[in-house]
Amino acid sequence: MKRRKWTPEQKALIVLEGLRGRTIGELCNEHGISQAQYYQWRDRFLGNAHRVFETATVDKRTQRLESENAKLKGLVGELTLELKKRTVGRETARLLRQSRRPKRRSSGPYSLTQG
Repeated sequence: MKRRKWTPEQKALIVLEGLRGRTIGELCNEHGISQAQYYQWRDRFLGNAHRVFETATVDKRTQRLESENAKLKGLVGELTLELKKRTVGRETARLLRQSRRPKRRSSGPYSLTQG
């Protein structure tokens, strides 16, 4: 028998045909698969069927987490900007204070004033 790759959609359609009442032998002959292969697909299909109903809750949860993540990123951005403003403001104020101060004269051995 020639090996063939089946897409998940094709597998689901074949399994659904069998579940609708078509004889398994006839179905397998038409598609060129063994009955054992059909039953493996069917068992996997039915074993994961509950996940179809879980997608709504997963989507809501994912959506809530994404919105919370965006909100937190916004807060981090705002706080970072505020911190940078404060840092720049402090540095600017320090530089302004230094530029306004008169320079001190040294009273070392070479100073012109006698002390």
